[in-house]
Amino acid sequence: MGRLDGKVAIITGAAQGMGESHARRFVSEGAKVVLADILEEKGQALADELGNNAKFIKLDVTNQESWENVVAETERAFGLINILVNNVGITTTKSIEEMTLDDYHKVVSLNQISVFLGMKTAVSSMKKAENASIINISSMNGLVGGAIGYTDTKFAVRGMTKSAALEFADQGIRVNSVHPGAIETPMIAQADTKEAVAEFAKSIPNKRIAKPEEVSNLVLFLASDESSYSTGSEFVMDGGLTAQ
Repeated sequence: MGRLDGKVAIITGAAQGMGESHARRFVSEGAKVVLADILEEKGQALADELGNNAKFIKLDVTNQESWENVVAETERAFGLINILVNNVGITTTKSIEEMTLDDYHKVVSLNQISVFLGMKTAVSSMKKAENASIINISSMNGLVGGAIGYTDTKFAVRGMTKSAALEFADQGIRVNSVHPGAIETPMIAQADTKEAVAEFAKSIPNKRIAKPEEVSNLVLFLASDESSYSTGSEFVMDGGLTAQ
């Protein structure tokens, strides 16, 4: 038996990186998974590879109507939603002086507003499903300082998680945040971040960048009934960085 047998999940940003890793693990553990992403070609290719228990649905995480469509299509395809993984996120290395207001709005929309919209639109289905779990991917920079914009939004995700956990505690929905450190994903391989991340890795007590699959192990635990008494909590996996 799989650890997610009979469960239905939506994972945002599932076409690549950590989202892809989570999707692969969830399907292997028996879940039916909607791969929600703006990247149509990659998302559809992954859904085709994963088989009948995976479905790609295009999603603009900053648009409420797009979210409403994904929730409706998920219910039509697989049934009530048990798991929501708010995984989409972007980063930047621009300073406060360099960052334009448009730059800032983009980070806030993708990192923070997307989480609000995901919870807002999925929660009605999740209440009916009962025994549901929302996993919001924050960052170690939701606990300690870092790049402007990115850090602000990741702190916000941490706060939203706690507020939602309290609101839904008696409605059969758990809400937790995951706080990864540096992970090998396309986001940190960008030209403007790759060099900085390589230098940053030297300061990690474990002396390495983590694999996406390592994060998926934790996300799987939070999605499963094994974490039935965990809600409103922060789960950190950063190679020891915030322990210093």
